[in-house]
Amino acid sequence: MSLFDILAVLITLSAVFSYINHRWLRFPTAIGIMTISLLASLALIVSKPLGIGLAKHAAQMMADVRFDETLLKGMLSFLLFAGALHVNLEDLYRQKWIVSILATLGVVGSTFLNGYLSYWAFSALDLELPLVYCFIFGALISPTDPVAVLAILKTAGAPKAVETMISGESLFNDGVAVVVFLVLLEIAAGGHPVTVGSVAGLFFKEAAGGIVFGLAVGWLAYLMLKSVDNYQVEILITLAAVSGGYALANAWHLSGPIAIVTAGLLIGNKGRMLAMSDHVRHHLDMFWELVDEILNAVLFLMIGLEFLLVDLSGKFVAAGLAAIPIVLFVRWISVIIPVSFLKHFREFSPGIVKVLSWAGLRGGISVALALSLPPGPWREPVVAVTYAVVVFSILAQGLTVGLLVRREAGG
Repeated sequence: MSLFDILAVLITLSAVFSYINHRWLRFPTAIGIMTISLLASLALIVSKPLGIGLAKHAAQMMADVRFDETLLKGMLSFLLFAGALHVNLEDLYRQKWIVSILATLGVVGSTFLNGYLSYWAFSALDLELPLVYCFIFGALISPTDPVAVLAILKTAGAPKAVETMISGESLFNDGVAVVVFLVLLEIAAGGHPVTVGSVAGLFFKEAAGGIVFGLAVGWLAYLMLKSVDNYQVEILITLAAVSGGYALANAWHLSGPIAIVTAGLLIGNKGRMLAMSDHVRHHLDMFWELVDEILNAVLFLMIGLEFLLVDLSGKFVAAGLAAIPIVLFVRWISVIIPVSFLKHFREFSPGIVKVLSWAGLRGGISVALALSLPPGPWREPVVAVTYAVVVFSILAQGLTVGLLVRREAGG
Protein backbone atom coordinates (compact mmCIF):
# COMPACT_ATOMS: atom_id res chain seq x y z
CA MET A 1 0.00 0.00 0.00
CA SER A 2 1.14 3.55 -0.68
CA LEU A 3 1.68 6.02 2.17
CA PHE A 4 -1.47 7.90 1.18
CA ASP A 5 -3.53 4.69 1.18
CA ILE A 6 -2.27 3.77 4.65
CA LEU A 7 -3.03 7.26 5.99
CA ALA A 8 -6.48 7.14 4.39
CA VAL A 9 -7.28 3.81 6.05
CA LEU A 10 -6.00 4.87 9.48
CA ILE A 11 -7.81 8.21 9.49
CA THR A 12 -11.02 6.68 8.16
CA LEU A 13 -11.00 3.92 10.78
CA SER A 14 -10.21 6.45 13.50
CA ALA A 15 -13.20 8.54 12.46
CA VAL A 16 -15.58 5.58 12.20
CA PHE A 17 -14.48 4.06 15.53
CA SER A 18 -14.63 7.47 17.21
CA TYR A 19 -18.19 7.86 15.94
CA ILE A 20 -19.20 4.40 17.19
CA ASN A 21 -17.67 5.10 20.57
CA HIS A 22 -19.35 8.51 20.87
CA ARG A 23 -22.75 7.17 19.91
CA TRP A 24 -22.83 3.91 21.86
CA LEU A 25 -19.85 3.03 24.08
CA ARG A 26 -19.31 6.48 25.62
CA PHE A 27 -15.77 5.56 26.74
CA PRO A 28 -13.04 8.22 26.80
CA THR A 29 -12.21 8.71 23.11
CA ALA A 30 -8.74 7.14 23.07
CA ILE A 31 -9.82 4.14 25.15
CA GLY A 32 -12.97 3.67 23.09
CA ILE A 33 -11.09 3.69 19.79
CA MET A 34 -8.55 1.18 21.08
CA THR A 35 -11.30 -1.09 22.41
CA ILE A 36 -13.10 -1.15 19.08
CA SER A 37 -9.88 -1.68 17.11
CA LEU A 38 -8.98 -4.59 19.41
CA LEU A 39 -12.37 -6.17 18.77
CA ALA A 40 -11.95 -5.56 15.03
CA SER A 41 -8.52 -7.23 15.10
CA LEU A 42 -9.94 -10.20 16.99
CA ALA A 43 -12.77 -10.48 14.44
CA LEU A 44 -10.26 -10.47 11.58
CA ILE A 45 -8.21 -13.21 13.25
CA VAL A 46 -11.32 -15.33 13.82
CA SER A 47 -12.30 -14.84 10.17
CA LYS A 48 -9.04 -16.36 8.87
CA PRO A 49 -10.45 -19.91 8.50
CA LEU A 50 -13.28 -18.51 6.37
CA GLY A 51 -10.78 -17.51 3.72
CA ILE A 52 -11.87 -13.87 3.63
CA GLY A 53 -8.27 -12.64 3.62
CA LEU A 54 -8.86 -9.31 5.35
CA ALA A 55 -6.67 -10.28 8.29
CA LYS A 56 -3.70 -10.83 5.99
CA HIS A 57 -4.14 -7.45 4.29
CA ALA A 58 -4.63 -5.67 7.62
CA ALA A 59 -1.55 -7.33 9.12
CA GLN A 60 0.50 -6.36 6.06
CA MET A 61 -0.68 -2.77 6.38
CA MET A 62 0.37 -2.65 10.04
CA ALA A 63 3.74 -4.15 9.13
CA ASP A 64 4.16 -1.40 6.52
CA VAL A 65 3.22 1.27 9.06
CA ARG A 66 6.19 0.36 11.34
CA PHE A 67 4.55 1.41 14.59
CA ASP A 68 7.86 2.02 16.37
CA GLU A 69 9.25 4.37 13.72
CA THR A 70 5.91 6.10 13.19
CA LEU A 71 5.64 6.94 16.89
CA LEU A 72 9.25 7.41 17.98
CA LYS A 73 10.39 9.29 14.86
CA GLY A 74 7.25 11.28 14.12
CA MET A 75 4.09 11.36 16.21
CA LEU A 76 5.78 11.50 19.62
CA SER A 77 7.28 14.95 19.06
CA PHE A 78 3.86 16.50 18.27
CA LEU A 79 2.14 14.69 21.15
CA LEU A 80 4.76 15.80 23.67
CA PHE A 81 4.71 19.40 22.47
CA ALA A 82 0.90 19.54 22.60
CA GLY A 83 1.02 18.19 26.15
CA ALA A 84 3.76 20.55 27.34
CA LEU A 85 2.12 23.58 25.76
CA HIS A 86 -0.59 23.69 28.44
CA VAL A 87 1.44 22.80 31.52
CA ASN A 88 1.74 25.80 33.81
CA LEU A 89 5.35 26.26 34.91
CA GLU A 90 4.33 27.68 38.29
CA ASP A 91 2.17 24.63 38.99
CA LEU A 92 4.98 22.36 37.77
CA TYR A 93 7.51 24.14 39.98
CA ARG A 94 5.35 23.49 43.04
CA GLN A 95 5.52 19.77 42.24
CA LYS A 96 9.16 19.81 41.13
CA TRP A 97 10.48 17.31 43.63
CA ILE A 98 7.87 14.59 43.25
CA VAL A 99 7.85 15.01 39.45
CA SER A 100 11.66 14.96 39.12
CA ILE A 101 12.03 11.95 41.43
CA LEU A 102 9.33 9.93 39.65
CA ALA A 103 10.67 10.84 36.20
CA THR A 104 14.32 9.99 36.99
CA LEU A 105 15.02 7.80 40.01
CA GLY A 106 11.54 6.30 39.68
CA VAL A 107 12.21 5.23 36.10
CA VAL A 108 15.65 3.80 36.86
CA GLY A 109 14.46 2.00 39.99
CA SER A 110 11.39 0.64 38.19
CA THR A 111 13.59 -0.60 35.36
CA PHE A 112 15.67 -2.86 37.57
CA LEU A 113 12.94 -3.93 39.99
CA ASN A 114 10.62 -4.82 37.09
CA GLY A 115 13.54 -6.62 35.45
CA TYR A 116 14.46 -8.74 38.46
CA LEU A 117 10.89 -9.68 39.39
CA SER A 118 10.00 -10.45 35.76
CA TYR A 119 13.12 -12.60 35.38
CA TRP A 120 12.05 -14.85 38.28
CA ALA A 121 8.41 -14.94 37.17
CA PHE A 122 9.29 -15.80 33.57
CA SER A 123 11.73 -18.48 34.71
CA ALA A 124 8.97 -20.07 36.83
CA LEU A 125 6.84 -20.20 33.67
CA ASP A 126 9.68 -21.87 31.72
CA LEU A 127 10.28 -18.74 29.65
CA GLU A 128 14.06 -18.36 29.86
CA LEU A 129 14.50 -14.69 29.01
CA PRO A 130 18.05 -13.40 29.67
CA LEU A 131 18.30 -11.01 32.60
CA VAL A 132 19.47 -8.13 30.42
CA TYR A 133 16.33 -8.48 28.27
CA CYS A 134 14.22 -8.49 31.43
CA PHE A 135 15.90 -5.18 32.32
CA ILE A 136 15.12 -3.93 28.81
CA PHE A 137 11.49 -4.88 29.41
CA GLY A 138 11.69 -3.01 32.72
CA ALA A 139 12.98 0.11 30.96
CA LEU A 140 10.35 0.18 28.23
CA ILE A 141 7.43 -0.55 30.58
CA SER A 142 8.43 2.09 33.17
CA PRO A 143 7.36 5.34 31.41
CA THR A 144 3.76 6.38 31.97
CA ASP A 145 1.37 7.71 29.34
CA PRO A 146 -0.94 10.61 30.27
CA VAL A 147 -3.01 10.59 27.08
CA ALA A 148 -5.99 8.56 28.19
CA VAL A 149 -5.99 9.46 31.86
CA LEU A 150 -5.73 13.27 31.95
CA ALA A 151 -9.15 13.88 30.42
CA ILE A 152 -10.62 11.41 32.92
CA LEU A 153 -8.93 13.18 35.83
CA LYS A 154 -10.41 16.51 34.75
CA THR A 155 -13.95 15.17 34.47
CA ALA A 156 -13.52 13.37 37.81
CA GLY A 157 -12.63 16.63 39.52
CA ALA A 158 -9.10 15.66 40.49
CA PRO A 159 -7.07 18.30 42.35
CA LYS A 160 -4.90 20.44 40.09
CA ALA A 161 -1.81 19.20 41.91
CA VAL A 162 -2.61 15.60 40.94
CA GLU A 163 -3.03 16.56 37.26
CA THR A 164 0.30 18.41 37.33
CA MET A 165 2.14 15.50 38.96
CA ILE A 166 0.87 13.00 36.39
CA SER A 167 1.35 15.21 33.33
CA GLY A 168 4.75 16.50 34.47
CA GLU A 169 6.07 13.03 35.24
CA SER A 170 4.85 11.51 32.00
CA LEU A 171 6.24 14.33 29.85
CA PHE A 172 9.77 13.89 31.20
CA ASN A 173 9.97 10.17 31.93
CA ASP A 174 9.64 9.25 28.24
CA GLY A 175 13.01 10.82 27.51
CA VAL A 176 14.67 9.30 30.57
CA ALA A 177 13.26 5.83 29.80
CA VAL A 178 14.49 6.00 26.19
CA VAL A 179 18.03 6.78 27.39
CA VAL A 180 17.97 3.87 29.88
CA PHE A 181 16.52 1.62 27.16
CA LEU A 182 19.32 2.54 24.72
CA VAL A 183 22.02 1.90 27.34
CA LEU A 184 20.61 -1.54 28.15
CA LEU A 185 20.23 -2.34 24.46
CA GLU A 186 23.90 -1.48 23.99
CA ILE A 187 24.80 -3.88 26.80
CA ALA A 188 22.63 -6.62 25.27
CA ALA A 189 24.23 -6.14 21.85
CA GLY A 190 27.71 -6.38 23.38
CA GLY A 191 29.23 -4.45 20.52
CA HIS A 192 31.15 -1.98 22.66
CA PRO A 193 32.38 -2.10 26.26
CA VAL A 194 29.91 -0.39 28.55
CA THR A 195 31.35 1.34 31.62
CA VAL A 196 29.90 3.54 34.34
CA GLY A 197 31.61 6.49 32.69
CA SER A 198 30.20 5.75 29.25
CA VAL A 199 26.69 5.29 30.67
CA ALA A 200 26.92 8.55 32.64
CA GLY A 201 28.29 10.32 29.58
CA LEU A 202 25.49 9.06 27.35
CA PHE A 203 22.85 9.97 29.92
CA PHE A 204 24.31 13.46 30.40
CA LYS A 205 24.59 14.08 26.66
CA GLU A 206 21.06 12.84 25.92
CA ALA A 207 19.26 14.41 28.89
CA ALA A 208 21.21 17.58 29.68
CA GLY A 209 21.95 18.16 26.01
CA GLY A 210 18.28 17.73 25.22
CA ILE A 211 17.32 20.37 27.82
CA VAL A 212 19.86 22.91 26.54
CA PHE A 213 18.92 22.27 22.92
CA GLY A 214 15.20 22.50 23.76
CA LEU A 215 15.76 25.86 25.48
CA ALA A 216 17.61 27.11 22.39
CA VAL A 217 14.83 25.97 20.03
CA GLY A 218 12.13 27.37 22.32
CA TRP A 219 13.91 30.70 22.70
CA LEU A 220 14.45 31.09 18.94
CA ALA A 221 10.79 30.29 18.33
CA TYR A 222 9.81 32.77 21.06
CA LEU A 223 11.78 35.58 19.42
CA MET A 224 10.16 34.83 16.06
CA LEU A 225 6.67 34.63 17.59
CA LYS A 226 7.18 37.95 19.38
CA SER A 227 8.13 39.75 16.16
CA VAL A 228 4.89 38.95 14.28
CA ASP A 229 1.15 38.99 14.92
CA ASN A 230 -0.29 36.52 12.44
CA TYR A 231 -1.67 33.21 13.64
CA GLN A 232 -0.96 31.34 10.40
CA VAL A 233 2.71 32.29 10.54
CA GLU A 234 2.97 31.60 14.28
CA ILE A 235 1.42 28.16 13.98
CA LEU A 236 3.94 27.36 11.24
CA ILE A 237 6.75 28.52 13.54
CA THR A 238 5.63 26.10 16.26
CA LEU A 239 5.34 23.29 13.73
CA ALA A 240 8.89 24.01 12.55
CA ALA A 241 10.16 24.07 16.14
CA VAL A 242 8.61 20.67 16.83
CA SER A 243 9.48 18.83 13.61
CA GLY A 244 12.82 20.47 12.88
CA GLY A 245 13.90 20.53 16.52
CA TYR A 246 13.06 16.86 17.07
CA ALA A 247 14.81 15.75 13.87
CA LEU A 248 17.92 17.80 14.65
CA ALA A 249 18.07 16.57 18.26
CA ASN A 250 17.95 12.96 17.09
CA ALA A 251 20.60 13.64 14.42
CA TRP A 252 22.89 15.07 17.11
CA HIS A 253 22.13 12.12 19.45
CA LEU A 254 20.36 14.30 21.98
CA SER A 255 17.08 13.38 23.63
CA GLY A 256 14.39 14.53 21.20
CA PRO A 257 11.55 13.98 23.70
CA ILE A 258 13.24 16.02 26.44
CA ALA A 259 14.16 18.77 23.96
CA ILE A 260 10.61 19.12 22.66
CA VAL A 261 9.08 19.07 26.15
CA THR A 262 11.50 21.82 27.20
CA ALA A 263 10.70 23.90 24.12
CA GLY A 264 6.98 23.32 24.63
CA LEU A 265 7.11 24.47 28.25
CA LEU A 266 8.97 27.65 27.25
CA ILE A 267 6.64 28.49 24.36
CA GLY A 268 3.55 27.47 26.30
CA ASN A 269 4.36 29.78 29.19
CA LYS A 270 6.63 32.67 28.24
CA GLY A 271 5.60 32.51 24.57
CA ARG A 272 1.86 32.40 25.19
CA MET A 273 1.99 35.23 27.75
CA LEU A 274 4.46 37.65 26.14
CA ALA A 275 4.69 36.82 22.43
CA MET A 276 1.08 36.24 21.36
CA SER A 277 -2.05 38.30 21.14
CA ASP A 278 -5.32 36.85 22.44
CA HIS A 279 -6.40 36.22 18.84
CA VAL A 280 -3.23 34.24 18.02
CA ARG A 281 -3.32 32.39 21.35
CA HIS A 282 -6.87 31.20 20.67
CA HIS A 283 -6.02 29.88 17.19
CA LEU A 284 -2.77 28.29 18.37
CA ASP A 285 -4.49 26.50 21.24
CA MET A 286 -7.27 25.26 18.99
CA PHE A 287 -4.78 24.01 16.39
CA TRP A 288 -2.63 22.05 18.83
CA GLU A 289 -5.65 20.67 20.64
CA LEU A 290 -6.92 19.35 17.30
CA VAL A 291 -3.49 17.91 16.39
CA ASP A 292 -3.37 16.21 19.80
CA GLU A 293 -6.84 14.69 19.41
CA ILE A 294 -6.23 13.42 15.86
CA LEU A 295 -2.82 11.90 16.59
CA ASN A 296 -4.07 10.26 19.78
CA ALA A 297 -7.01 8.76 17.92
CA VAL A 298 -4.68 7.30 15.27
CA LEU A 299 -2.17 6.16 17.91
CA PHE A 300 -4.72 4.21 19.95
CA LEU A 301 -6.21 2.76 16.78
CA MET A 302 -2.77 1.43 15.86
CA ILE A 303 -2.26 -0.03 19.34
CA GLY A 304 -5.46 -2.02 18.85
CA LEU A 305 -4.59 -3.10 15.31
CA GLU A 306 -1.09 -4.14 16.37
CA PHE A 307 -2.84 -7.13 17.97
CA LEU A 308 -2.74 -8.69 14.48
CA LEU A 309 1.07 -8.92 14.63
CA VAL A 310 1.64 -9.98 18.24
CA ASP A 311 2.59 -13.59 18.91
CA LEU A 312 0.16 -14.67 21.63
CA SER A 313 1.24 -18.25 22.13
CA GLY A 314 0.31 -19.84 25.47
CA LYS A 315 3.65 -19.27 27.18
CA PHE A 316 3.75 -15.60 26.15
CA VAL A 317 0.18 -14.99 27.35
CA ALA A 318 1.03 -16.55 30.73
CA ALA A 319 4.12 -14.34 30.99
CA GLY A 320 2.04 -11.28 30.14
CA LEU A 321 -0.52 -12.12 32.82
CA ALA A 322 2.30 -12.59 35.33
CA ALA A 323 3.88 -9.27 34.36
CA ILE A 324 0.71 -7.24 35.01
CA PRO A 325 0.73 -7.51 38.85
CA ILE A 326 4.51 -7.09 38.86
CA VAL A 327 4.31 -3.80 36.95
CA LEU A 328 1.50 -2.58 39.22
CA PHE A 329 3.44 -3.51 42.35
CA VAL A 330 6.61 -1.81 41.12
CA ARG A 331 4.64 1.32 40.24
CA TRP A 332 3.25 1.39 43.77
CA ILE A 333 6.75 1.00 45.22
CA SER A 334 8.12 3.78 43.00
CA VAL A 335 5.35 6.12 44.19
CA ILE A 336 5.10 5.30 47.89
CA ILE A 337 8.83 5.73 48.62
CA PRO A 338 9.18 9.36 47.40
CA VAL A 339 5.75 10.34 48.71
CA SER A 340 6.54 8.91 52.16
CA PHE A 341 9.82 10.83 52.20
CA LEU A 342 8.39 14.13 50.91
CA LYS A 343 5.46 14.01 53.34
CA HIS A 344 7.89 15.29 55.97
CA PHE A 345 8.26 18.54 54.01
CA ARG A 346 4.88 19.09 52.33
CA GLU A 347 1.27 17.96 52.23
CA PHE A 348 -0.28 15.64 49.65
CA SER A 349 -3.90 15.10 48.66
CA PRO A 350 -5.71 12.21 50.38
CA GLY A 351 -5.14 8.89 48.66
CA ILE A 352 -2.33 10.31 46.51
CA VAL A 353 -0.34 7.05 46.50
CA LYS A 354 -3.32 5.06 45.24
CA VAL A 355 -4.18 7.67 42.60
CA LEU A 356 -0.63 8.10 41.27
CA SER A 357 -0.08 4.34 41.26
CA TRP A 358 -3.29 3.44 39.43
CA ALA A 359 -3.15 6.47 37.11
CA GLY A 360 0.31 5.48 35.86
CA LEU A 361 -0.97 4.03 32.59
CA ARG A 362 1.37 2.44 30.08
CA GLY A 363 0.78 3.31 26.44
CA GLY A 364 2.17 3.67 22.95
CA ILE A 365 5.76 4.52 23.94
CA SER A 366 6.14 1.11 25.62
CA VAL A 367 4.79 -0.75 22.59
CA ALA A 368 6.96 1.29 20.23
CA LEU A 369 10.15 0.63 22.20
CA ALA A 370 9.37 -3.10 22.32
CA LEU A 371 8.80 -3.18 18.56
CA SER A 372 12.08 -1.32 17.98
CA LEU A 373 14.07 -4.26 19.38
CA PRO A 374 16.28 -5.94 16.78
CA PRO A 375 15.15 -9.31 15.39
CA GLY A 376 16.12 -12.25 17.53
CA PRO A 377 14.78 -14.98 19.79
CA TRP A 378 13.96 -12.57 22.64
CA ARG A 379 12.09 -9.92 20.67
CA GLU A 380 8.73 -11.69 20.35
CA PRO A 381 8.30 -12.57 24.05
CA VAL A 382 9.17 -8.99 25.08
CA VAL A 383 6.70 -7.58 22.53
CA ALA A 384 3.93 -9.95 23.62
CA VAL A 385 4.40 -9.29 27.34
CA THR A 386 4.60 -5.53 26.78
CA TYR A 387 1.44 -5.57 24.70
CA ALA A 388 -0.45 -7.52 27.38
CA VAL A 389 0.55 -5.03 30.09
CA VAL A 390 -0.33 -2.01 27.93
CA VAL A 391 -3.75 -3.34 26.94
CA PHE A 392 -4.60 -4.16 30.56
CA SER A 393 -3.32 -0.77 31.69
CA ILE A 394 -5.38 1.22 29.20
CA LEU A 395 -8.59 -0.79 29.55
CA ALA A 396 -8.63 -1.75 33.25
CA GLN A 397 -6.85 1.23 34.77
CA GLY A 398 -8.06 3.80 32.26
CA LEU A 399 -11.73 2.91 32.72
CA THR A 400 -11.60 2.83 36.53
CA VAL A 401 -9.17 5.59 37.50
CA GLY A 402 -11.97 8.17 37.44
CA LEU A 403 -13.89 6.24 40.09
CA LEU A 404 -10.75 5.98 42.21
CA VAL A 405 -10.08 9.72 41.92
CA ARG A 406 -13.62 10.62 42.93
CA ARG A 407 -13.35 8.33 45.95
CA GLU A 408 -9.81 9.12 47.09
CA ALA A 409 -8.83 12.55 45.87
CA GLY A 410 -11.88 14.18 44.39
CA GLY A 411 -13.96 14.04 47.50
